[in-house]
Amino acid sequence: MTPGLLVMSYGTPERLEDVESYYTHIRRGDPPPPELLDELVERYRAVGGPTALNRITRRQAAALEATLGDRGAHVQLYIGFKHVAPFIGDVVEQMAADGIERAVGLVLAPHYSLRSIAEYQTYAEKKRPDGMRLDIVSSWHDHPAFIDGLARRLSDALPGAGDNPHVVFTAHSVPASVLNRGDPYPDQLQRTAQLVAEAASLDGWSFAYQSAGRTGEPWLGPDILETIDELAERRERGVVVQSIGFVADHLEVLYDLDIEARDLANRRGLAYARAAMQNDDPDFIEALATIVEDRLATLESTG
Repeated sequence: MTPGLLVMSYGTPERLEDVESYYTHIRRGDPPPPELLDELVERYRAVGGPTALNRITRRQAAALEATLGDRGAHVQLYIGFKHVAPFIGDVVEQMAADGIERAVGLVLAPHYSLRSIAEYQTYAEKKRPDGMRLDIVSSWHDHPAFIDGLARRLSDALPGAGDNPHVVFTAHSVPASVLNRGDPYPDQLQRTAQLVAEAASLDGWSFAYQSAGRTGEPWLGPDILETIDELAERRERGVVVQSIGFVADHLEVLYDLDIEARDLANRRGLAYARAAMQNDDPDFIEALATIVEDRLATLESTG
């Protein structure tokens, strides 16, 4: 039987009216205080409404399915989201109902964290029946084709911030408490940044986190806004930001980087540019296809 391919991503509300239920799901059923809800709604308004993450995910998944088919690796595609319907667990139940016996799962996030890919895996495993084998890729943060694509996008962005700009790599922050649990997330991020810097022949660069949650507990830093302030104090003339933890244009990119970080850089006299996201660009889809092909081959060889 044709193997399944479960493509997973975070998900985003389709309408402003859906932001509250979405935010409540992120907060594990705890409704957000009115001020936090209003802030999130205004951020969506600032980027033109609910962002296109769901549509981009569907385009990425469809392109991946087609590319795999062109290579002779035919799959039955399923798409599941973490915080909006169709939810990952419901999709796994549908896969079982369709008779899928073996499948590869791919989260559209390159780095493993207890607060990201581990949670996707948990949602899927809770609904996976004993008769289904589901092999979820845990990380692809150092895959050569992924690194090459990041380096090309960074090189394209460098001229946009003047002569010899400073490069800052970013990724979504997570609660600092994960460090006590041996989470490999920070190390994987540093590994990606180092590989991209080498591929792009950078002389100097730094790493910062972005988009920390409003939970009242410490989150990993430094934050990108703090880093921009520090660069201004050092009298850097320009900064190029590349978010290596995301693979699509969505709120954390369109607002946190394109509006908030850019505005701060401009106020501090720094030229600012951001490297383009991968979205459904062919080179990125080819990279994902290689990753999935390898897992499909493992499924086949181990029965």
